[in-house]
Amino acid sequence: MVATASLALLSGSLLLASPSQASAPAASARTITGSHPAWATASADAGSVSSSTEITGTVYLAGQDPAGLTAYATAVSDPSSSSYGKFLTPAQYQARFGATKAQIAAVQKWAEDSGLKVLSTTSHAITVKGTNSALTKAFGTGEHQYKVAGELRHAPAANLKVPASVSSAILGVDGLSSTATKAQPDSHKVTADAATTAKSAKSDKGLPTTATCSAYWGQKTAKGAPAGYTSKDVPFDQCSLYPSQIRKAYGITSSGLTGKGSTIAIVDAYGSSTMEADADQYATNHGDKAFKKGQYTEVVDSSQWTDQDLCGGPEGWAPEESLDVEMAHGLAPDANVVYVGANSCNDDDLLAAITTIVDKHLADVVSNSWGEIMHTTDNADVTASEIAAYEQVFQQAAIEGIGIGFSAGDCGDSSPLAAATGVNCQADTSRAQANWPDSDPWVTSVGGTALGLANKSGAYGFETDMGTARSTLSADGKSWTPAAAAAPFYFGGGGGTSEDFAQPGYQKGVVPDTLSHTLMTGQKVSTAQRVTPDISMVGDLYTSVLVGMSDGAAYSEGGYGGTSVSSPEFAAVQADAMQAGHHAIGFANPGIYARSHVVTDVVDKNALHSSTPLSSVYDAGVVNGSLLVRLIGFGEDTSLNAVHGYDDATGVGSPNAAYLKSFDFKK
Repeated sequence: MVATASLALLSGSLLLASPSQASAPAASARTITGSHPAWATASADAGSVSSSTEITGTVYLAGQDPAGLTAYATAVSDPSSSSYGKFLTPAQYQARFGATKAQIAAVQKWAEDSGLKVLSTTSHAITVKGTNSALTKAFGTGEHQYKVAGELRHAPAANLKVPASVSSAILGVDGLSSTATKAQPDSHKVTADAATTAKSAKSDKGLPTTATCSAYWGQKTAKGAPAGYTSKDVPFDQCSLYPSQIRKAYGITSSGLTGKGSTIAIVDAYGSSTMEADADQYATNHGDKAFKKGQYTEVVDSSQWTDQDLCGGPEGWAPEESLDVEMAHGLAPDANVVYVGANSCNDDDLLAAITTIVDKHLADVVSNSWGEIMHTTDNADVTASEIAAYEQVFQQAAIEGIGIGFSAGDCGDSSPLAAATGVNCQADTSRAQANWPDSDPWVTSVGGTALGLANKSGAYGFETDMGTARSTLSADGKSWTPAAAAAPFYFGGGGGTSEDFAQPGYQKGVVPDTLSHTLMTGQKVSTAQRVTPDISMVGDLYTSVLVGMSDGAAYSEGGYGGTSVSSPEFAAVQADAMQAGHHAIGFANPGIYARSHVVTDVVDKNALHSSTPLSSVYDAGVVNGSLLVRLIGFGEDTSLNAVHGYDDATGVGSPNAAYLKSFDFKK
């Protein structure tokens, strides 16, 4: 299991001191915990990999003061600390905490003396490649093949060991197993299931044959639809939202804030060939301004892209990229936006993209609309070395005044039960669990809500937790399949109690003990644990947002939902808040929990009004020759529940105008 000892430093203020002048203890050899994966069992062992087989891995560097790094990142992010907001430049960070030339040289020499080839070197990591015999000499164990799930995999035959001469310089080692973890986008298109409607009701059953939606919640009644969750007629689903509507609903418009002076970074895999042009057309189509010259930039190198088949390629990630960029620009129209495209959906490439932003301070806040589960059915879990490498960069970001946000996922509690019917779930989930990387205590986990507009002027009406159950109109148009009462979970914001990370100090006193001491499996634990999400914004698939894209094809717009919507929205809110505060915010979570009184508390409307369950009819009109109609039930987010105060469905709630102005340090 992942070690969490360093996370205890997230509580309270810290007195920072210079490194101890006392004699350091003698270095000793160290075992890299978790480098031998759990799936590499003795019964699956198929023998040693050939001694001449070459394998590539990554050695992550610890830097010169890991404990000091955690301490300073904690203090600089803590509103109650005298060091709050005293951010360092990348050069200052490197001088104080980064790996030294001597450390890098020592690790390179050890690797080369072992017979490994050094392929690349940065201040964070050294990539090495070598034969099985060289790996054995370097790490004290060789690579074996293992037959797992009908395929051959390779992995170290035991946990790796590094010698005393370099043990203090090495943070972890990763990549020597053949099951690298891969992230997936946290978004979904509303009509992505159109191909499944061949036997849906025909166009003569009373419902409109052209796509029909309400301009605000409850505007149009779905006459002709079968009874839904109640005997009363339900409304047609709300039309997909565009940025000016979202700005108004959350109080951004009335605040006058536009994110001016801040930069938002977006991280996804690969890159669209027409992103800026699409974003410009989308903005002007909906009454907003296109990017000014130089306001949008990209860091993308298509010559380095890998694993496109496994990751869905640039075409698979293009909707995600368009969604993220357009929401960031839409909610903070004067902020700069930089898109940084990872070379694949592999975790090491996504980390490299974030590292580029942090090392060069390319942005003030970063949105990541992707994630994955931590624990799989075949034990191909996120490793301790991977977590340590990510966390080092997250802490560096905090020290430089950069906030890192992640979407909380779209599979509710990520349980096998949710995965059986959920549209955006990983099928190999082993149990209900919090996701990664959003569950890391050094990032902001952004959850989702369903947002209803109150009237034709677009005023804020309500929010409930992002979780939908869904039924299909029967072929005769007289009922729903399955019946409304048995409608399965389809889509919902992620969240829950982490079994891997201890409770950070900023959650103490805000997150109820009933959540922090109860794992997603129901197990009670004595140590308080991290709970997600931290904060939420609209992302529900059926109170969706419009997204425009072409990526080389004809430009079109469609509705998308997911916490992939919520994450860039919140990054834009932080940019707006920075404009109001005249100061970088950095790591947001301590400030979020200190300001939980100036957010909108999101509570499940079904719990408030159980006599009239919240539902709508989604009518996409005739698609592929058949009428596509769905009955949607809201506030059905698996085992996650939106209640008064902090909850594991929406966190502290959603930001509003009061939140935006609460970072004004000149007051």
